[in-house]
Amino acid sequence: MKKIKVAFFAEMLIEDFDGAVRTMFQLIRRINKARFDFLFIYGTGPDQIDDFESLKIPSVSLPINANYTMALPVLSQTKLNDKLEAFSPDIVHIATPSFLGSFGLNYAKERGVPVISIYHTHFISYLNYYLKHVPFLINKAKQILADSHKNFYNQCDMVYIPSKSIQQELCEWGVKPSVMKLWQRGIDNKLFSPEKKDARKMKKLTGNNKPTIMFASRLVWEKNLETLFRIYDVFQEKNVKVNFLIVGDGTARKACEDHMKKAVFTGTISHYELAILYASADVFLFPSVSEAYGNVVLEAMASGLPCVIADGGGSQDFIEQGVNGFKCEPENENDYFEKIQLVLNHHHLRKQFIEEGLTYSSGFSWDKLAETYFDDINAMSVKNMLTVV
Repeated sequence: MKKIKVAFFAEMLIEDFDGAVRTMFQLIRRINKARFDFLFIYGTGPDQIDDFESLKIPSVSLPINANYTMALPVLSQTKLNDKLEAFSPDIVHIATPSFLGSFGLNYAKERGVPVISIYHTHFISYLNYYLKHVPFLINKAKQILADSHKNFYNQCDMVYIPSKSIQQELCEWGVKPSVMKLWQRGIDNKLFSPEKKDARKMKKLTGNNKPTIMFASRLVWEKNLETLFRIYDVFQEKNVKVNFLIVGDGTARKACEDHMKKAVFTGTISHYELAILYASADVFLFPSVSEAYGNVVLEAMASGLPCVIADGGGSQDFIEQGVNGFKCEPENENDYFEKIQLVLNHHHLRKQFIEEGLTYSSGFSWDKLAETYFDDINAMSVKNMLTVV
């Protein structure tokens, strides 16, 4: 049986770098090599992805966030074209509407090859933070970015969307509903589980038995860290005896440490360690409104950790207000404070959130999502072949 060939374009392929790349590797690790052959084209990552054909091209760090890089296909155009012509893909997968993504899209359109994409990152929500010192530019920049995304995604044959909230927003931008398909994210329920609870480890980390409010994310400004600071300040001003546990690292870590002097910072930790902390904390706090999905919220729920999050971004879809968690006005620190206090002080409500969260999170499977993905690219390839014939 002839293998289906997929050319996979991505800016970065560093496993476990962030939620977007972890999603990509959930698919990469499930490729059936008897049915599919992949060519990976990317800017930053290892020299080779598994034993597949791989082509790294020059990239530069983004000026607004040095942790991220952007691939520059113009610097490898001949090599790219030669590699693609030799591989002759049946499907093109594009991770990001970037210079590299546009190159892949143009290549596919010129040759009549179907294109699939996954909406990983809600870039438009970052503009409030990156342009906060020039607020008069924010709306114009958002419109430019929305138009760019609309034009890009409307040329794709299928775009996987992580949440209904994001799907609705993309519709408002003008992305055609016919190209979008709801495709959420999975969870490893064996890794993230209440069974990982370790009260002694938490006490060793915090130095006490106070309730622990946990925040886990990259420490970057687009995660609404300024609201996190204000929530911390309210707890300090009211002298409520709790621990703030900040898990993760990033360019804003020093600012976080300077502002939240009594918080405990772990830096970057393994997923196994993260699972233990989720299961051992008392409340998960997540004020970010920039999520396309929000993996950490689902991980917390699967770990038996009640969630108090922002009513915004893709992660808001996880929470049914007052049933399996709380959603708050995104920048209202007092709203978060009051709802966290409710969770900490009302045993029956806390128990309800834990039980409902576990039930909800148990329905997300990477195996099922990967099966959908590979079935879809198979169907797209067959349909395109019949159309050409």
